[in-house]
Amino acid sequence: MALPQKMIETRQIDLTPEEYHVPEARRRALMRELGLGEAEAGKARVVRRTLDCRRRNVVYHCTIAVGDAEPLPVSPALTLPPDARPVVVVGAGPAGLFAALRALELGLRPVIVERGKPVEERKYDVARLGREQVVDPDSNWCFGEGGAGTYSDGKLYTRSTKRGDVGAVLRTFVAHGADPDIMLDAHAHIGTDRLSGIIARMRHTIEQAGGEYRFGCRVEDLVLRDGRVVGVVDQHGRRHEGAAVVLATGHSARDVYHMFLRHGWLLEAKPFALGVRVEHPQQLINEIQYHGQGYSPYLPPAAYSLTTQVGTHGVFSFCMCPGGVIVPAATGPGQQVVNGMSNSHRNSPWANSGIAVTVGLDDLAPLAPGAERSPLALLDFQMAVEQRMFHAGGDSVNAPSQRLVDFLRRRPSSTLPRTGYLGHTVGAPLHELLPPFVAEALAQGFRDFDRKMRGFVTEEATLLAVESRTSSPVRIPRDRETLQHPQLPGLYPCGEGAGYAGGIVSSALDGIRCIEALSLQR
Repeated sequence: MALPQKMIETRQIDLTPEEYHVPEARRRALMRELGLGEAEAGKARVVRRTLDCRRRNVVYHCTIAVGDAEPLPVSPALTLPPDARPVVVVGAGPAGLFAALRALELGLRPVIVERGKPVEERKYDVARLGREQVVDPDSNWCFGEGGAGTYSDGKLYTRSTKRGDVGAVLRTFVAHGADPDIMLDAHAHIGTDRLSGIIARMRHTIEQAGGEYRFGCRVEDLVLRDGRVVGVVDQHGRRHEGAAVVLATGHSARDVYHMFLRHGWLLEAKPFALGVRVEHPQQLINEIQYHGQGYSPYLPPAAYSLTTQVGTHGVFSFCMCPGGVIVPAATGPGQQVVNGMSNSHRNSPWANSGIAVTVGLDDLAPLAPGAERSPLALLDFQMAVEQRMFHAGGDSVNAPSQRLVDFLRRRPSSTLPRTGYLGHTVGAPLHELLPPFVAEALAQGFRDFDRKMRGFVTEEATLLAVESRTSSPVRIPRDRETLQHPQLPGLYPCGEGAGYAGGIVSSALDGIRCIEALSLQR
C-alpha cells in the first residue's frame, strides 16, 4: 500500500543578497521573518527566486519550502523494441532534440538528420570563423548539434507557459548535467561552456535507447509517397525515411525556405526584428541596475530588459548577455551577422544585448513596391541588410561598429573602445547603413532607454551590426489541430525555423507538441 505523500508547505519571503547566499544569515532570516524553529529552518529550501532591482535595496523574492527535498531528476533508461516505428527529425537544435527525447518515451525511434557536426567537432569551426573569417555554411554558430542555442547564453526563460510543461524541459536539462538552480530562477540560464556537454549527454541518451544520429546531412528535398511525406533527401542524394518528418531546421536554414518556394508549397512572410548589438562595460550596467552598488560578492552581473514604442514600431532589448561576448553569427558567404553569448559564470568585463526594431511587410512597400507580395520578402530584406554590413566590414565578418553617442549625433566615430567581439571591428556609419526606419526607431529607442536607465547612453557604449537573426522572417504553415503542413501530410513544421517558437524552451515545447501530434497519426 502506497504511503500518502508528505505535505510540503511553501511560504514567501524577501531576502537580501547576503541573506540569500550566506547559509547562517539565511537561517536567521527564516527564523526571524517566518517564525521557523531551528530544525524547520535547517530543512527549509528555496524553490523559486527572482532578483528584484527596482528598489534601491535589491532583494530576492523567494518561495521557501519546508520539508524534505525532492530527488534530482535523472535521465531515464529507455529501450525501444526492435519494431519501433522510425520518425525522421530534421535538425538537432532544441526543437529536434526534445522531439527525439519525447519520441523515445512514446515508443518511436527518432532518426535525427543534422546538416552540421557533433558538438565536439563543431567548436573548431566556430573558433576558425572568428580567427580566420572562414564561414562553413554547415557548421557555425547556428548550424550543428544543439543548434544556435548551444552557442548562446543558454537562456531558459519563456512566456510560452501554456504550450506545455516548462518544468519537464528544465528537469530534462538537469538530468543531463545542468545546474539544478535552473529549476529555481525566473530567468534561468545554463551558459555556453556547460551546454555543449549537456547536448552531448542528450545524444548519448537518444542513442542508448535506440535512436540514431546522421550528421553532415543537409536536407535538399522531401520524399513523398502516395501524397505523404515519409522522408528527406540530403545533399549526397541519400534518402532518410520513416513514418513522418518533424522539420526543426532553425531560423537560419534559408535553403529550406527556397526548397518550399521551388516546389510551390505554402509559405508565409512573418514579421521579425532587426537592429544592432549594444555593448557596455558590465560594471556600468551593475552601477545603474544596482543603484550605485556596482560590486557586491552576493550580486550576479546585472541584466536589463527594455522596451518602447516608436510610432508603429516596437523597439526592445533581445537576448541580453551579462558578462558576455559578441560573436560572428553568419551562416554563409557574403553575410555579416552578430549575436551574443556568455558562459555560466558570466564573467567577462562586458554586457551586451541585441536592440531590435520590429519589421513587417508594411515597411517594405516604400522601399521596393510590390516586393512585399513574395512570401520571402522579409527574408530578402534581412539578407540585403546583412550583405550591406558585410561590404561595410571590408567584405569580411569584421563587425561594422560605432559609438552609441556618435550614432545619435549621426556622425562617424573617430575611435572605438575595446570590445568583447570575437573577431575584429571596423568603424562604420551605422546611422547611414541601417534602413532609415530602423535607424530612426533605434535612435528614439536609445533615448527612451536612457530615461529609464540613466547612463545607458554613454561614450563607453558601442553598437555592432547587424543583429538580424532574432527570429524567422518566414512561417511554414501548419494545421492547428494536426500540426501538419496543409499541403504535405506527414510533415510537421516545428520550432523557430517554422515560425512557432522563439528561444530554447519554447522550441523544446514545440518539438514535444509536434512529436505527440505525430504519434496520434497511424
